[in-house]
Amino acid sequence: MNAPTLRSVSAAYRPPRPSGSRRMRRGPLSLVGDVALGLVIVLIIAPFVYTIVTSLRPARDVIMDPLGWPTSLTIDNIANAYSKMDYTQGLLSSTIDLVGTLILTIVVGSLAAYPLSRITRSWATWVYRIFIAGSTVPIFVLIAPLYLVLRDAGLLNSYAGIILTYTAINLPVAIFFYTSFFRQIPIELEEAAAIDGAGPLRTFFVVLFPLLRPVTATLATFLTLGVWNDLLVPLVFAQDPTLKTVMVNAYSLVGSYTLDPSLFFPAALLGVAPLLVVFAFLQRYIVSGLTMGSVKS
Repeated sequence: MNAPTLRSVSAAYRPPRPSGSRRMRRGPLSLVGDVALGLVIVLIIAPFVYTIVTSLRPARDVIMDPLGWPTSLTIDNIANAYSKMDYTQGLLSSTIDLVGTLILTIVVGSLAAYPLSRITRSWATWVYRIFIAGSTVPIFVLIAPLYLVLRDAGLLNSYAGIILTYTAINLPVAIFFYTSFFRQIPIELEEAAAIDGAGPLRTFFVVLFPLLRPVTATLATFLTLGVWNDLLVPLVFAQDPTLKTVMVNAYSLVGSYTLDPSLFFPAALLGVAPLLVVFAFLQRYIVSGLTMGSVKS
């Protein structure tokens, strides 16, 4: 007689249903927690709603009553911001920087994390710690050395220089993500691939890399938020107007002493709109990636 497997046992198990007469009593502390959670949600959503409403209000109404309720709606503000911030060119530059950074960071980070997660010698641990320590260095400390390096290499005012800079900044985070994930993958998968005649690179790209989808989606979302919203790197390393990102172009609408809400808010809304699309697309992968490894198998 075959012994029951873990899957059959877990499938046969059904948790007991709570009795209808036994209900959980919510105390005052739980009520306070609900109120606090509601306030936090309002504080997070309110600025975004205000940005949308202000973007759709006529400029004269915004000047007369900045916090007033809209009496009429218009898309003239969005059209004006779209043209003044050169949205199409900025969106193209941001997309090129982001896609290049994602590809390079994911490939290099996963390849570097794979041996660091499998080698048990002390030097591998120290290399891993050095990478993690690199994530604690502020970017402001590295701006001057990076500028000199890119200048001497002829990479200023180029997509390659910006992509390499973002990759160097985010590589420690990528190694941390992938190393933690690789340590949860059983080594028997690699041994089985080796028996079938697969080499290290084939084992990595055919067997292991497809398993990295949850953590890759989480890392990609983290990188997307950081690269897309960044102002420092494009401002310093990209003086050519055709290389300016959408966020840099939106920030350029802010004057030294003045700020036009009917122009800046639509520009900010146009800048963050692609992020909302990316987050909506990767939402379930983000959740699965963050919870991966929280329960010990």
